[in-house]
Amino acid sequence: MNITKTDLAWAIEQGYLSAEQAEQLWQAWTEHKGLLAMEEERENSDSPPLRFDFANVAFYFGALIVIVAMVFLGTIVWDALGGFGLFTVAVVYAVGLTLVGQWLYFQQKLPVPGGLLITIAVWMTPLAIYGLQRGFGLISLDDPSVYRNLPTWLVSGRFPLAMGTIIASLLALRFIHFPFLTFPLAFCLWFLSIDIPPLIYGETVSFTTAAHLTLGFGIVCLAIAYGVDLRWRRSRGDYSFWLYLFGLISFWFSLLATGQDTEWYRLLFCLINLGLMALSILLKRRLFMVFGVIGVFGYISYLAFQVFADSLLFPFALSALGLAIIAVGVLYQKHYRVVEAYFDNLLPPQWRNFLPRER
Repeated sequence: MNITKTDLAWAIEQGYLSAEQAEQLWQAWTEHKGLLAMEEERENSDSPPLRFDFANVAFYFGALIVIVAMVFLGTIVWDALGGFGLFTVAVVYAVGLTLVGQWLYFQQKLPVPGGLLITIAVWMTPLAIYGLQRGFGLISLDDPSVYRNLPTWLVSGRFPLAMGTIIASLLALRFIHFPFLTFPLAFCLWFLSIDIPPLIYGETVSFTTAAHLTLGFGIVCLAIAYGVDLRWRRSRGDYSFWLYLFGLISFWFSLLATGQDTEWYRLLFCLINLGLMALSILLKRRLFMVFGVIGVFGYISYLAFQVFADSLLFPFALSALGLAIIAVGVLYQKHYRVVEAYFDNLLPPQWRNFLPRER
């Protein structure tokens, strides 16, 4: 039987429930239905949450070794293979890994090793593109970063490699649901943020301009991650983690790079990091807490060094700061559910629909 708020309003009018009891009952039902839905999705999910047991660690460690081997192949023996030879090896690897990965993923019902093999196949894309560029003489043999016969908008050495890998990642995600495929996607988007300034301004781009553009990329990447977080339940796989990570890296370090040597900017940086800590609670993302805590700690340490410089009180102040941070961490770990519920209740009910759904 489906009970609506209209039914509860009728019960209040008849005197069966008070308004406060009805609100508490409605919230309890809502939470219970949410947990049931999460359990059902988890049981039906073809991409179960990552567990750090021996099998999964072995799967990911083996995948890392294969990727490292391909990196050495592209940097050490490319002279012996030649451009088209390197392209052929990359394509053969990619096709073989994709076929075996599909077999494991769909037929053997082993999504983790199957998804990892397909992810490695995606990582063959930059190697194949690099081989083609070298084979057609688009790259100088003396300096692989110098492109000779490409239009202006393709001057950057990493641009074609990154774009090809992004397309390959999106195609793979179209056919299998494996969150780790967002890692090459996010990684190449981050590299594109480094390439955007020279593509726009050429070699005359200043460090500050490049930092501002990277800051803008970080904000865009975080917005995309947030949209992905809203779209897919995390119980079906965390598709937004890597986008959040590389978005935060671009955003946070660009704030440092564009910073001014003034007290007001340091205070603003501290406030932004406090905002990241608040977002961590609202979005239930510990990544934001990590970056926020580092930023706030850096600002407090700066104040401590300024206020207590050359003072006997400095070691005691620094010790007190460290102990206070540990105490806050302990309290948050013990009561984080209460803290998250408190922040959720501060928001109007209609705004809660804009929060990502819990794992």
